[in-house]
Amino acid sequence: MQDDETAAPDSYKVTAGELRQFVERIERLEQEKKDIAEQIKEVYAEAKGRGYDTKAMRSIISLRKRDKDDIAEQEAVIALYKEALGMS
Repeated sequence: MQDDETAAPDSYKVTAGELRQFVERIERLEQEKKDIAEQIKEVYAEAKGRGYDTKAMRSIISLRKRDKDDIAEQEAVIALYKEALGMS
């Protein structure tokens, strides 16, 4: 006799095959992410070899992802703080 309270409803049952597919897809995507990270690292190394400042490049790339108003606001706050500390 099966206990109705402990039986999982059909909507919660997962097949091993479906679970395996999800896990394998995630593993493939994780590998692709690792491969892309390695490619990015190689591009930075190439740029550094050609004399570019990779720290500055990273800053520029970060800024390009952000909203112009957000950047302007942050720069204004930084300028204010620098002035308050006598750095301007």
